[in-house]
Amino acid sequence: MMEQQGIFTRLAGMEARLTEIDAELAEPGMAADQGRFVALTKERATLEEPVTTYRRVEQLEDQLAGAQALTVDPELRELAQTEVHELEEQIETLRGELRRLLLPKDPYDEKSIFVEVRAGTGGEEAALFAAELTRMYMRYAESLNYRVELLSISEADAGGYKEAVFAVKGAGAYRHFKFESGVHRVQRVPATESQGRVHTSTATVAVMPEADEVEVEINPRDLQIDTYKSSGAGGQHVNKTESAIRITHVPTGIVVSCQEERSQLQNRDRAMGMLRAALLDRKLRAQEEERSTLRRSQVGTGERSEKIRTYNFPQDRITDHRLNQNFGNIRGIMEGDMSKLVEQLWQHEQAELLAAGDRSIA
Repeated sequence: MMEQQGIFTRLAGMEARLTEIDAELAEPGMAADQGRFVALTKERATLEEPVTTYRRVEQLEDQLAGAQALTVDPELRELAQTEVHELEEQIETLRGELRRLLLPKDPYDEKSIFVEVRAGTGGEEAALFAAELTRMYMRYAESLNYRVELLSISEADAGGYKEAVFAVKGAGAYRHFKFESGVHRVQRVPATESQGRVHTSTATVAVMPEADEVEVEINPRDLQIDTYKSSGAGGQHVNKTESAIRITHVPTGIVVSCQEERSQLQNRDRAMGMLRAALLDRKLRAQEEERSTLRRSQVGTGERSEKIRTYNFPQDRITDHRLNQNFGNIRGIMEGDMSKLVEQLWQHEQAELLAAGDRSIA
């Protein structure tokens, strides 16, 4: 009962705030103050769905009270009891929806991201797997109409990638990719395996929300900036001018590089964006460790034992170890059809938040 009282007290406050915002947005001249207008519109968007659901619950509770009153009438009792049962079910469903809507939002869910994929243990096969993961993520991003920008690639001698870094630009990118951070393990027969034996290799993935300058302050004196000649595709400037940039953040040892743009200035801007994201990611990880939360998996060292997902090609099976669930159609998923997998991870996150968040809601 106290939990329900806490929820509805909070919702009543949200309803009052929504009314205030609507009144302010309706004031003459509000559109002229773009900063205030945008801020209020964003706040309103966060309030509208829970308040609308709350109002619907109140309407149904009024109907329920009326139906319960009719159960004392012998002629209407059976019909009224049926209506009472249906209304109680609807109210219970909407109350569960309200609990979900009141869960704390990840403040970074709507941000663009940087994705870093590195080959782990397994030599040439690990590099090939890293390249396949990179392609999978890029295709998934494109299927969601996000803009993908390749920032840096280090190719392996026998094909594949030692490392690839790319950006996914667009609102909500982090929400779609945040569960991919960690060690990915592949089990399959390499093309070079003459005896048909299954090999196990790994790649690590880091997904970092794009950071604003106000979120991460960087002292220029902490930076070591090196230039070098680009080695990838990109036109006549490649291998002729030192347009590629490598930035080392000395206090943390974080190193980022960018070589895909034509000018040194553009590569420097991109690399600074990557560095801010990496520093923000480092801060978030430290905060999560302090709170002992399980909301994000750590990348780890790339050892086979530290895995979040296994891709078993001979058995056409992908196993997500956080969900303890198997998925078929491995070829389709590797082509970027990740929506079902991501949906299950969203539901898993919400279940964990519901289990841990009831106390905070109350």
